[in-house]
Amino acid sequence: MRTKLFGVVSIYGVLIALAVLCAVILCQREGRRRGLPEDIGLDMALWAVPLGVVCARLYYVIFRWDYYAQNPVSILYFWQGGLAIYGGVIGGALGLYLLSRRRRISCLTLFDMAAPLVILGQAIGRWGNLFNGEAYGYPVQSAFWQFFPVAVQVDGVWHLATFFYESCWDLAGFIVLWRYRLRARRAGDVFFLYLLWYGAGRTIIEGLRTDSLMLGPIRVSQLLSLALCLCGLAHFWRGKRCLLQERK
Repeated sequence: MRTKLFGVVSIYGVLIALAVLCAVILCQREGRRRGLPEDIGLDMALWAVPLGVVCARLYYVIFRWDYYAQNPVSILYFWQGGLAIYGGVIGGALGLYLLSRRRRISCLTLFDMAAPLVILGQAIGRWGNLFNGEAYGYPVQSAFWQFFPVAVQVDGVWHLATFFYESCWDLAGFIVLWRYRLRARRAGDVFFLYLLWYGAGRTIIEGLRTDSLMLGPIRVSQLLSLALCLCGLAHFWRGKRCLLQERK
């Protein structure tokens, strides 16, 4: 199921474009607040978005290689879905790192600026999964729960609406991060809170899905989510220890 706007334009692609537009607008605003160059928001998009899309696709293709090896041309059809969020985050982070070296700005500063906007983009982008008929969970057997937003109907069968659960979690995460950025004490705090927040939610929600990328018996995204969650916890635990030592 690939729903198109006016039968021509991919709704999935429109939502991605909307997410990028929101990110650029808010990034420009945040750059001014931090006293950074006026064009930093646009630069961040130009460096992070292309690498993010390429890596999101490569990440997905690598873990679905059995299919794409037989259909290599379809690797290019990214507008039909098949963009792995974690691949996009990795590619975007690489783009921001390269930009930080070029503009001589701390990469943690750029990561902090990007984190709330990334999770907002994820909240918006997840709705593309609805129109593509993907990222849903186990079948819902009880008729009592067969309604949206608890469940979503795919090919006549009701499934857990895991894309909706994650979109709500991400939207809440954006609100938390956007407010927290005003009182964060150290460079990297907003970014690591993103890792903690998103990782915690994705660890749980990924376990409900039926279309996870797998490495043998392991859900790749669930394992990576747990690792990122632990990285976030370690960062704040270390910060707490340093603060206690300074007070002694």
